Amino acid sequence: MINNNYNKLHSSLSATSTPASSFHLSGNDLPPTPPPSSSHRRRSRILIISFLSVLLIAASIVSAAVLVRSRIASNEPHFPHNKPSQAISRACSHTLYPSLCLSSLLSIPDALSADVHDLVHISLNLTLQHLTKALYSTSQIPISQISNDPLAHSAYEDCMELLNDAVDAFSVSLFSTEASNHDVMTWLSAALTYHDTCTDGFADVADLAVKNQVEAKLSDLSEMISNSLAIFSGFGGGDLPVQNRRRRLMESGTRSWAAENGGDGGFPQWLSVKDRRLLAAPISAIQADIVVAKDGSGKFKTVAEAIDAAPSSSGRRIVIYIKAGKYEEENLKVGRKKTNLMFVGDGKGITVISGGKSVFDKVTTFRTATFAGSGTGIILRDMIFENTAGPSKHQAVALRLSADHAVVYRCNIIGYQDTLYVHSNRQFFRECDIYGTVDFIFGNAVVVFQSCNIYARKPMPGQKNTITAQDRKDPNQNTGISIHACKIIATSDLQASKGSFPTFLGRPWKLYSRVVYMVSFMGDHIHPRGWLEWQGSFALDTLYYGEYSNSGPGAAVGQRVKWSGYRVITSTVEASKFTVGQFIYGSSWLPSTGVSFSAGLSAN
Repeated sequence: MINNNYNKLHSSLSATSTPASSFHLSGNDLPPTPPPSSSHRRRSRILIISFLSVLLIAASIVSAAVLVRSRIASNEPHFPHNKPSQAISRACSHTLYPSLCLSSLLSIPDALSADVHDLVHISLNLTLQHLTKALYSTSQIPISQISNDPLAHSAYEDCMELLNDAVDAFSVSLFSTEASNHDVMTWLSAALTYHDTCTDGFADVADLAVKNQVEAKLSDLSEMISNSLAIFSGFGGGDLPVQNRRRRLMESGTRSWAAENGGDGGFPQWLSVKDRRLLAAPISAIQADIVVAKDGSGKFKTVAEAIDAAPSSSGRRIVIYIKAGKYEEENLKVGRKKTNLMFVGDGKGITVISGGKSVFDKVTTFRTATFAGSGTGIILRDMIFENTAGPSKHQAVALRLSADHAVVYRCNIIGYQDTLYVHSNRQFFRECDIYGTVDFIFGNAVVVFQSCNIYARKPMPGQKNTITAQDRKDPNQNTGISIHACKIIATSDLQASKGSFPTFLGRPWKLYSRVVYMVSFMGDHIHPRGWLEWQGSFALDTLYYGEYSNSGPGAAVGQRVKWSGYRVITSTVEASKFTVGQFIYGSSWLPSTGVSFSAGLSAN
């Protein structure tokens, strides 16, 4: 049985520590609830969006039915509604929840005459319809029922945001004209992660009435997303009919890095010469669109003002230059509609984005992030992101990323427990320094860390350090953490007392947790067993933990764990699956960021 109680299980690894749910603040310390007018505006937007989405989905399902009928000969037999066709049986046999799969597909009469590729389309449509209804019905929970419980309010607001993101992920999967197989797998995997983050946020909510209402609204939703992911994974490789056109589906990894980019300076052919020169130029030569400076010499004095001023749905790169200074701004957020933003600082230790929010403030871990980015194509470079809450306040995120095609370059990310939340979608980190103690790189993105320094810090007494806590729940999700050509080292205070504080490479947060370390240096602070259990035997047979060609005193594998899911990787073919070029399909988009990277196993 999978335990999704995030704040209980994802608390510090200390026998004496107190669970986050037991901390109490006075009324004056509680975060204020949003004014009614703000909530009413948000609910009105959700009502409109949900209504329009339902109309769009209904039209989509009708067009799918027309498409199916047009492809089926009139003399083919008609199956009774209580008996699935061979195609339906075949599609549902690939899912984790076949009974739900059968009943949902059989609810569409034309599914009985569909082939497996048509069923991919029908399944995605049905799940999108279910998602939209869940978003709408959850938005109807009276705000008066949750506003008096700050943690419940935080979890509820998370769900509204995350369900919106899930609807968007399914919509783009259906309607994007340029999507590859890897794109769709990533977006569907992200949608399942959004759902899980929503429900995880209610794990420690004391108000069972609110918690139960939300769970009821989301009934069968996780299973339906999982089934759609499984059906697409099994049968999405052919031409997928979407509305009145055919989507070109490219198989990930079938084209080389050089072929993708035409061998022209490392950039894809569709970029103009002007764009290539701009992206290859040093930051000092790039003209910023928005300048932030504490001393008033820029357009804005705060980062929040710059984010608000940036255009939505930008098709071109928008550069926000943040001059030297410490910007103490909690909960900065680059929303889903703020696309293609690049944040550039004056360097590590010079430009600092700082906050101190933690679960002690009666918010979910998701809401503690000093800086959160959801807009596709975000780039962060040459600055520090930190959470100053300290180890005693447990979960406190410095940086959370849910953006697709996110790049973090030459940044420091500093905290203790839960420092870096690689939440979802595709992400790449290069030449970054990451500091933490418990589960300090966690989440369910498709992410590669390359040429980074990963520092374990001295934790609280009785704690153990764990570098990763990966959140892959479903075997069909294409997610995981790849740590490539990095240095796994200890800070000076931990090095002086490393015998009292063992450090592990990771522990499995969810059932199919996946992490690999490749061609990396490991210091002697790494425990000889390498990896730590989450709770008893949970996930030890289903996880995928791998080590390939690492070096250093902590890299010896002779005393590593004997779990079925752990392996010492010896095949370059297997190891290459977790490189930039194959794991995050990086060759088609990373060159356009101007950030250097190694597409294969060799490090440079």
